[in-house]
Amino acid sequence: MTENDITPTAQAVCLRQPPPSAQRIVAPLIDIGINLAHDSYDADRDAVIARATAAGVVQMIVTGSSAASSRLGVSLCRQHPGRLFATAGVHPHHATELTSSVLAELGALTAEPQILAVGECGLDYYRNYAPHTAQQEAFQRQLELAARCGKPVFLHQRESHEDFMAILREHWPALCGGVAHCFTGGAAELDCYLELGLAIGITGWICDERRGAHLLELVRRIPADRLLLETDGPYLLPRDLTPKPSARRNEPAYLPHIATVVARARGEPVEALARTSTETARRLFRIPEIDFRSVP
Repeated sequence: MTENDITPTAQAVCLRQPPPSAQRIVAPLIDIGINLAHDSYDADRDAVIARATAAGVVQMIVTGSSAASSRLGVSLCRQHPGRLFATAGVHPHHATELTSSVLAELGALTAEPQILAVGECGLDYYRNYAPHTAQQEAFQRQLELAARCGKPVFLHQRESHEDFMAILREHWPALCGGVAHCFTGGAAELDCYLELGLAIGITGWICDERRGAHLLELVRRIPADRLLLETDGPYLLPRDLTPKPSARRNEPAYLPHIATVVARARGEPVEALARTSTETARRLFRIPEIDFRSVP
């Protein structure tokens, strides 16, 4: 995950002005990473979900990045059964918060049927909001939790590839899969992730001509059954949206746009990409199928 500023002014604009019309895709889409517990959605969360559904995004996984957001994620899932699911974890930025009691709470949350994965967990040496030793310890504890509960891992890595891979490889034999969430790295990192067996999450970073252009080539190398789509909203608003939204907040209704950019880069029909990414998400996270045509 990469953070953008979501200001109060931007939130107000979001409320007054809905996003540009999103392309409707025949096959249903699943947003595998949306920070729907973020406070920028507090005033219009139901409208955000409704816009996503209208755009063909019929199911979403709410990212847990702290004990509080993991708890809220479960609560949101209960309000929208079958449409929202969640992860439970502590982001490396909050690694020092992973006390024994918080780890026990996360363990209890993983028993909830709405929780499909452990994380967002990993390492972030770019922001360095927590000491490296604390991040590494928190990462290992959450990988151990994932092994105990038998659920995949939702992974974050930034500027920490070597340490990240060393820890992940140690625990990988006991894990049941995972996704490199919000992949923004280069070819060497991608090859390591694919060789290990990870799925790859692609966000609107690929739409950023300043920082994400290299992904247009790299996404061709990701096998169809390992490629997942996500917005990571409210962060990473695609820069090439037309018309441009008047606020910087990202939301799941923009996932069809991301899918279109990825499909074009891969040289395949967007409907085919939507179908395979949805199938991959269902298989990895064990998401039950839903008749998207009956979703209001």
